[in-house]
Amino acid sequence: MKPEERAQPTRGSDCLACDLADGTAPLLGGTLLRTAHWTVEHCVGPLGTGTLIVKPLRHITGVHEMNADESAELGPLLTRVTSALRAAVGDECEQVYVCLWSHAGRVPGHIHFVVQPARTSDIDRHGNAYGPALQAAMFATGEEPEPGEVEEFCTRVRHAFAEHSAI
Repeated sequence: MKPEERAQPTRGSDCLACDLADGTAPLLGGTLLRTAHWTVEHCVGPLGTGTLIVKPLRHITGVHEMNADESAELGPLLTRVTSALRAAVGDECEQVYVCLWSHAGRVPGHIHFVVQPARTSDIDRHGNAYGPALQAAMFATGEEPEPGEVEEFCTRVRHAFAEHSAI
């Protein structure tokens, strides 16, 4: 798809997701993949190196607001992202979590799918927590990934996206 055929992002007011997507806010690792309706970025916050965000270019606050084109693109994109993520993380990846988040301060915000590698080391470090308990434990510690690790991971995942482009 040519860049001029892609949907242009729309902005929500005071929306970090929009700011990151349009370059208004700095994004460590940069945009990893952009399709006609979605963008993939490294997560900001304490969910660990390798956690990715898949979000619509349009500012929408619920799945019910997705149009047919966004919906059609989402399933294959999540498959491609999880495959590339698993390849970039390697053997330590026990599972890849995919969950929808859209609240900020109990107000619906820009929807985004968190695509997180469940690494053995993270599960062990957080008291054998997995699933939502792992995410809660990671938020509780507040440990942000090292910028150099994020940049290096983003390079690896870009290569993995190139290898998984047929998905």
